This record gives sequence, C-alpha cells and structure tokens, in this order.
Amino acid sequence: MKRMLWFSLGLAAGVVASRKARGAAHRVTPAGAAENVGDAVRELAAAVGSFGAEVRAGMLQREAELHATVAQRTGLDLAPGQAGVRAHRARAASARA
Repeated sequence: MKRMLWFSLGLAAGVVASRKARGAAHRVTPAGAAENVGDAVRELAAAVGSFGAEVRAGMLQREAELHATVAQRTGLDLAPGQAGVRAHRARAASARA
C-alpha cells in the first residue's frame, strides 16, 4: 500500500514537472516569443486607448469649467456648441453685407 502511494505521488510529480518543462520550452521558441510579444502589444494598445479616453474626458471637464467661469465673469453664456454657431452666423452676415 505504501509503495502504491509513493508511486502515484512520484507519477503525479513527474507529470507536473513534464508539463512545466514543456511550457518553458514553448516560451523560448520563436512561436512562443511571438505570442508573448503579441500579448504585450495588445496590453499596451489597451493602456494607450484608456489613457487617451481619460485625457479627452479631462479636457471636456476642464473646458466646461472654463466656459462656466467665462459665463460667470462676463455674463455671456457661450456653451461649446454655441460659439461655433455664432461665429458661422457672423461670417454669413458679413458675407451678405
């Protein structure tokens, strides 16, 4: 009975060691290295995209704060969308005159 226990434990340890060795050997092959590089590039692209989204959100928030400050100090409420419309109308009016 003891021999069967030790035999099965040795067999299990051998299988685990064999799988780990096979995995390590695959990682150093060109295909394994390409997979690692591909995964790293995907992670980097996701991080850059996330950073860009956070920067755009911060820009929009700061722009809204600046517009609120200008509206408070001058009394003119030029929302981000309204400024472009007013400039276009002013150009159109000056072109007609």
